[in-house]
Amino acid sequence: MFKNYLLTAYGVYMRRKLFTAINLLCITLTLVILLVATAMVQNTFYPTGVEGKSNRFLQVFMMMWTGGEERGGRRTGALGYKVIDKYLRNMKSTEMVAAVTAPTAVSVYQPGKVTDMLLRRADAEYWQILDFDVLSGRVPSAEDVAKGRFVIVLNQSSARKLFPNSTDVIGQALNVGRQQFEVIGVVADVLQINAFSDMWAPVTTLPSSEYRNQQMGNFTALLLARSPADLPRIQEEVEQVAKHFEFDDPTRWKVAYLWADSKLDMFARTLLGNRQQADSGAGTLLSILATMALLFMLLPALNLVNLNTGRILERSSEIGVRKAFGASSNQLVAQLVIENIMLCLVGGALGLAFAKGALLWLEGSGLIPYLQVELNLAVFALGLVMTLVFGLLSGVIPAWKMSRLDPVHALKGAA
Repeated sequence: MFKNYLLTAYGVYMRRKLFTAINLLCITLTLVILLVATAMVQNTFYPTGVEGKSNRFLQVFMMMWTGGEERGGRRTGALGYKVIDKYLRNMKSTEMVAAVTAPTAVSVYQPGKVTDMLLRRADAEYWQILDFDVLSGRVPSAEDVAKGRFVIVLNQSSARKLFPNSTDVIGQALNVGRQQFEVIGVVADVLQINAFSDMWAPVTTLPSSEYRNQQMGNFTALLLARSPADLPRIQEEVEQVAKHFEFDDPTRWKVAYLWADSKLDMFARTLLGNRQQADSGAGTLLSILATMALLFMLLPALNLVNLNTGRILERSSEIGVRKAFGASSNQLVAQLVIENIMLCLVGGALGLAFAKGALLWLEGSGLIPYLQVELNLAVFALGLVMTLVFGLLSGVIPAWKMSRLDPVHALKGAA
């Protein structure tokens, strides 16, 4: 019977090629937008490659202090190096703790030109937690950091931009922010929250050592767990650290809030402003995104309902004959819904192909620097689910309506 349903569906859609093309266009465009958005979200929060260990590390980025009202009462910002070095490195539940600054704009001076770039300064642990693809040379070692060597790593695009006529940039000298560095490595371009930059240098090359005494500054802490199962223990220990925090100015500040978050939790906490509670609001954020996706699918689904109703009305005589020969309402609904899902699956396949093309175009266009996104198995599975939901949303209502037709009226072609 299922084979007969498929053959009937194929015949129906080939008879009305314009209707089929309109339906496919509507389905494909909707799925392309959803799949591209899904792939971008997954690449951001659940990446592979350089941040492939993201299921094992948390980051302490935002911190809120509250105290007396005399001087404003609250301050929110990134961590200072002192907090990472004094408190977080001594935690028992972590395998490793890294410190890295946010990307900072710097000027690179070369004979006859000045180039604006982004620079991060990191410790040696940073290069062990993140898995950069080293194309040539090496990354800073623990000895480089300890001795404050002025060495620097470039990404591939920056190396080409700064040294367009050189095939090997290792050993080249660079004046970055009026500091003289030696290029020791080139890594592949990458667009990830904790890895995005044009160049990297040891944290000990900062112009002043004052960063060591700051409780708030420009740093992110990456806390690597031995296994994903240890993440809750790390979060609990960070909360305990906050409770026993010693302020440099205890007369001004009274309470510290530190949260060890995944990338998604950090984004949700920042977006929703949940900085004074353990719940980041990630569940709420995902619910909002899922609702928005369903609403986005609802409008084209309603348009397809109207199109499908018109198409099925033209088949009222066929439906009347089938009912007259004993076909049940459930059988008719099953046939009409399978026809619609079959069309949606074709649209889903086209949507995947066009989504891949759209992502390749985005990667090559340079609109988003260093973008690399893959349509992996998880995105494919989600696309399949979206397709089936789309087919059900747009097919069940008209199918059920037509299955309830009186056989006599249906044979006369009346709805």
